[in-house]
Amino acid sequence: MSRAGYYKGKKQKVKKICFDKQIISQVLKIRQEQPCIGSKKLYHLLFEELHKGDQKLGRDRFHRLLSEYKLLVRRKRRHVHTTNSHHRFYTYGNLLKTKKINSPEQVYVADITYLRTHKGFVYLFLLTDAYSRKIMGWNVSNSLGIEGGIKALKMALKNTKRPTGVIHHSDRGIQYCSHVYTDLIKKNNMNISMTEENHCYENAIAERVNGILKQEFFLDSEWPDCNSVIRAVRESVEIYNTKRPHWSNSLKTPEEVHQAA
Repeated sequence: MSRAGYYKGKKQKVKKICFDKQIISQVLKIRQEQPCIGSKKLYHLLFEELHKGDQKLGRDRFHRLLSEYKLLVRRKRRHVHTTNSHHRFYTYGNLLKTKKINSPEQVYVADITYLRTHKGFVYLFLLTDAYSRKIMGWNVSNSLGIEGGIKALKMALKNTKRPTGVIHHSDRGIQYCSHVYTDLIKKNNMNISMTEENHCYENAIAERVNGILKQEFFLDSEWPDCNSVIRAVRESVEIYNTKRPHWSNSLKTPEEVHQAA
C-alpha cells in the first residue's frame, strides 16, 4: 500500500468512528424519552441523519452498530388478568366482528392494567382510538372500582369532537358492565361493544397499548406511590401520542394520524 493510500484509509476509519459516535449520540437522545424503542423505528426516525454525506449507514449495519454498543432491546412478555367477568350485569355483543375501522373517533378500545408501588398495586384505565392508536383518556386509581373507568371515559369524551356513534369496545369486566358506566356511554349516544369469548385477541389493540406503556416506557417498574405513577403515566402518554411512530400508522405518530383524518 502506498503512503497516500495508507493515510487515506486511516482518515476514512477515523471519519467512520466519528460518524458512528454521532449516530449513537442521537440514539441515546431518543432513548431518553423512549427507553425501549426498537432498532427498526430508530432507523426510521434517524433515516435522514443516517444517509447524509458520504458516510451512509444501511439498516443492517445500523442494527450491528446498536448491537456493538449493546443498545438492542430485548422484549419481555407478561400477562396478568384484571378482568372479573363473573357478575350479574348485562353484557353486550361484539360489534367489531364485521366492522371496518377506517377513521379516528370511530372505535375506542378500553382496558385496565395494574402497576406496582411500594404500597401495593394501582390500576391504569385506558381508552384508545382503534384507528389512530391515540390514547384518548386515562386514569390511575387505587382500586379496580368503576371510578377510575368513569374518569378515563370523561377525559376521552372531552377529547372527542363528536361522541355520537362512537363504538366503545371492552372486555366483559364488571367495571365496563356496571350501570353507572354504561349509562354514561348511552348518555353520550355511543354504542357499546364487548368481547364475547373473553379472549385477549378480541381486544388486541388495547392489550398492545398496555404492553407498550409497560415495556417501552418502564411503567412496569415499582413506584414509590400513586402520585409518582400518575406523573410517569402523564409523561408517557404524551410521548406515546406525539413522538412514538407506529407500524400500523405507517410509522407516523398517533397524533399525526388523528389530526390528518
